[in-house]
Amino acid sequence: MRQRHIKVATLQNLERMGVLTEPKELSLDASQCVHLEIGAGKGQFLTHMAYDHKDELFIALEVDKNVCYRIAEKKVALGLDNLIIILGSAEMLEAWITIHSIDRIYLNFSDPWPKARHHKRRLTWPTMLKIYHQLLKENGILQLRTDHLGLFMDSKEYIESVFDIFDVNMQLEESSYMTEYEEKKRLVGPIYQLKGRMRRD
Repeated sequence: MRQRHIKVATLQNLERMGVLTEPKELSLDASQCVHLEIGAGKGQFLTHMAYDHKDELFIALEVDKNVCYRIAEKKVALGLDNLIIILGSAEMLEAWITIHSIDRIYLNFSDPWPKARHHKRRLTWPTMLKIYHQLLKENGILQLRTDHLGLFMDSKEYIESVFDIFDVNMQLEESSYMTEYEEKKRLVGPIYQLKGRMRRD
């Protein structure tokens, strides 16, 4: 979906609001629970979690500077010192995050790329799963949530080759932590979710 252009969403303003725009390895506390949402959109899901769990660390990765600005607005408004916002692509994650440093990765309503020739662009494609596998701690969890059944079923196959899937929900109930997109899509159909735990071969 094409995002509305926000005139003030410049790199300078984003950086002034604390958004990280240049690859730099983060210094993460190994003893702290660290959450990463890839494709965080406007940030409602992660900012609500960060607000309720102040002793844990949350990282929002978003490639679009306009929606990244919306996350930054929420961070400032809520005073979320435990939220790090990165303007960047998922393919560059290893430039920011060291191996085995993330407890949970969330993929919420990622672009389904429905045409077969575009499947390799999916955030659940095997090449991306290898990156997540490197970033997650032992027993780390990958969570996928979508309203697109085709993406869900294909992703289940991709994911179970790398992770141990321990939860599949074909009619996810409402919760305190939902994206703006999820709230809209709940009105027209089911929401699918699965969780997979790290498997060290």
